[in-house]
Amino acid sequence: MPTLDPAPRSIQSVYNWHAAGELFVNRRYQRKLVWTQVEKQKLIESIQNQYPVPAILLAERDEGGYEIIDGLQRLSTIISFIENGFSALDGRYFDISHFTGAQVRVDEGLVETKQDAEKLSQREVGTFLDYVMAITVMRDASEAEIDDVFQRINTYGHRLSDQERRQSGVQNEFATTVRELATTMRGDVSTDVLPLSEMPSISIDLPMTKHGYRVQAEDVFWVKHGILRSTDLRDSLDEQYIADILASVAGGTIVERSKAALDEIYDAGSTESTRVEDALQVYGADTFSDEFKFCIDEIEKVCSTGSNTKLRDLLFTSPNTNGFPSVFAILFFAFHELLVKGNNVVADYAGLKTGLTGMAVHVSAKATSTEKRVQKVNLVKGLIQPHLVPGKATNIYGSQAVADIDGLIQRSQIELPHYELKQGLLTLAPTSRGLDAGMIPKLVRTICAIANNGPTAGAIVLGVADKSSDADKIKTLDGTEPRRVGPRYVVGVDREAAFLGEQVEDYFSRIKDGIRNSSLSEPLKSDVLASIDYNNYYGLGVIVIGVPPQRGPASVGTEFYFRSADQTMQAAGADIVAITQRF
Repeated sequence: MPTLDPAPRSIQSVYNWHAAGELFVNRRYQRKLVWTQVEKQKLIESIQNQYPVPAILLAERDEGGYEIIDGLQRLSTIISFIENGFSALDGRYFDISHFTGAQVRVDEGLVETKQDAEKLSQREVGTFLDYVMAITVMRDASEAEIDDVFQRINTYGHRLSDQERRQSGVQNEFATTVRELATTMRGDVSTDVLPLSEMPSISIDLPMTKHGYRVQAEDVFWVKHGILRSTDLRDSLDEQYIADILASVAGGTIVERSKAALDEIYDAGSTESTRVEDALQVYGADTFSDEFKFCIDEIEKVCSTGSNTKLRDLLFTSPNTNGFPSVFAILFFAFHELLVKGNNVVADYAGLKTGLTGMAVHVSAKATSTEKRVQKVNLVKGLIQPHLVPGKATNIYGSQAVADIDGLIQRSQIELPHYELKQGLLTLAPTSRGLDAGMIPKLVRTICAIANNGPTAGAIVLGVADKSSDADKIKTLDGTEPRRVGPRYVVGVDREAAFLGEQVEDYFSRIKDGIRNSSLSEPLKSDVLASIDYNNYYGLGVIVIGVPPQRGPASVGTEFYFRSADQTMQAAGADIVAITQRF
């Protein structure tokens, strides 16, 4: 039985918790940062006016620090205001120079200040920091009790969307698969529990309300192709539609498209929930996720054949700015039944693109019953079938899909020790361009260092430039148009194979042989060789070197390596002891 400990704290004390990395967010039930600028500014105004604000509820963690149960948006807003993320309603910013706790983070390069902006006075800063917040800490609470409390709080106030309420507090394979696949598709993949300070890096910036979050709504698959509006991501409608597709595919029958049907699937203990959960256990969550991403990749290939076309513009003959999730689901089911279940491959992407042009006129958005949806799927299958030939795709299972690669690139920005991005094996010097002889040995050392982070997975992604200047050089040298993913640029490795006058397969083998012939210790070497993967990635070509979790320290010959942020360092003495203690 948990105990409740009222622990009112000043904003200054709460900020110090944040600065010390003691506030955590559990993505298993917490939503993204979704408040608008005005909502944030209204909260700041309330504090400035000494008005009461709703209480914060935290749970004490066994590992130290506190997990935020209720108050994520409020806490994030207050911290963002202090760190000059936005101004108060009167246009003035918090003056960090009057708050030592925040100034230290500025000096450490963790926070940027607004230099030429009007600021609050020293007295106003002091009053703001002295404001006492009502905070309650749950102690000795189990995971199930925390889930239950979160769900009850958000049921009373009806502050969550339908899908957020469904997902909150549900711990089963179905809900987990929906959540994890949704984060992969959005590009906001992260660990389940992360510090509050990292929430902006996995939250979504909408086109009209820029908060400085790292994930841009217009780059997300659903919004990029017009399937959903950017504001729909705030309410997790992408998860709602993934849940519909998952229940239909894993359950073996296309389900009715309705709120009631999804509510029942999420209602633990209901007949439908039990049926779908049992079916997913047999089908396999990983199997479905691989098949889902494969079908998305195939749809993307259709859209990018010839001139790059948004799916919305392909399927609708007249201008349309509304989302079309019901039409998309019909298209997805048709692709899945023909390519995955039917063992066919696309023989003519250009012809298929032509065949799907204007498809939406044949698919009514009102087709919500199982029978009507099946009829529409069969109709669309008729449009697709002429452009297929029998054959089983070899890249469905266990391969890196485009969404996976985008997720790795986004994740690398916040989990520096576990990921490394490299533009390729060639130097970028125009006059002496050629293979960098030290690159493959450097890759081997980095693999070793990532493995020595402890029993966690990591990866190296080849074909990605982390600076715009490098992307510009590559564009000039190779005529390659980089594809932006967050602040990074995918430049691919196919261009390097072309420069070397070899096939991509030979280039790929060059890397595998370099790892195979190295003195990287076993079993890490064999694990990595089994995990390395190539993806065409919009014709650019990307290689992902997966580093699976290890049970003990790894070495390169007699030398050990470790990661310090995004740097690979040789270990000695106490460093080796520290590596050993991680396992």
